[in-house]
Amino acid sequence: MKALMTAVFVGVLGFGTVACAKEEPKKDTPKAAEVKKDAAPAPETKQVCVDVQGKDGKPVMDPKTNKPKQNCVTIKVREKFEGTKIEDAKKK
Repeated sequence: MKALMTAVFVGVLGFGTVACAKEEPKKDTPKAAEVKKDAAPAPETKQVCVDVQGKDGKPVMDPKTNKPKQNCVTIKVREKFEGTKIEDAKKK
């Protein structure tokens, strides 16, 4: 019984190594190369700064520069699309 189990195990290993030995690494197809070239450009960004205001509504001053403190954020610039009016489906 033990000899039979050993033979089956060796047979399974034999089939596994033969199947792995025949595989070749995948190559880039022309379509995949085109997709990489057509990647979207980086989005346009701009920096928006807002003055920090205290509880009394006055701007908080920076003691070193004597200018108002600002919170700055970098945001993406998005294009606004104009919509068209949808025709009424009830009109005949």
